[in-house]
Amino acid sequence: MSHVALITGVGPGLGGALARRFSREGYCVGLLARTTEFTSELAQELAGGGRRALPLMADVGEPAEVAEAVRLLRMEFGPISVMIHNASSSLGDGLLKTTPEEFEQSWRVAALGGFVCAKETAPNMLAAGAGVMLFTGATSSVRGGGWLAFSSAKFAMRGLAQSLARELWPLGIHVAHVVVDGSIATPGLPAEILDDAPAVPILNPGSMADAYWNLARQEKSAWTLEIDLRPHDEQFFV
Repeated sequence: MSHVALITGVGPGLGGALARRFSREGYCVGLLARTTEFTSELAQELAGGGRRALPLMADVGEPAEVAEAVRLLRMEFGPISVMIHNASSSLGDGLLKTTPEEFEQSWRVAALGGFVCAKETAPNMLAAGAGVMLFTGATSSVRGGGWLAFSSAKFAMRGLAQSLARELWPLGIHVAHVVVDGSIATPGLPAEILDDAPAVPILNPGSMADAYWNLARQEKSAWTLEIDLRPHDEQFFV
């Protein structure tokens, strides 16, 4: 199996940590985002360590853009063996303040984007009889919250991941869904959250990336379908 990973939604938080983690393990990584400002810097950082990365600009909600990005990644590095759909979009503010366009965009990024990324990368994995597809979910994937559009889209993506697992596990492709239950330590976090740390539980993106890597290397006799990541001191209800 080749060692090429496509990661969507690559930014300075979890996406960047995932890219660094898989790159450290010898993967050539495709860094997909809507702009290349951060991903170009990250690619240079990885290149400085002797690793290979390709910035890719695409809106995952636009199938043609995803298809072109996957084509460029294959042309540069070869067959893709890992796909991590980490992109998301949180738009609108409740029922009356959310437009149909905002609602649709959240769905296009999470659910449609996940479907298209899986569809475009699956041929290489099916040909090899092995591969990994990981989907980044959220608390809103399993429990509707204040973000109506975001939660609906994440629920849909969870259903997509479960359906893909049913179809692709027997064919050697490990599909898993990661529920991110908490805020991730990112430079873009609201000041009130960062100011309260460590009083407010915050997930470490590097440690999260370790969990994704552990999923990607699981032996097929004991694959995981879904894991839940949260800070150790967060209060929660089962």
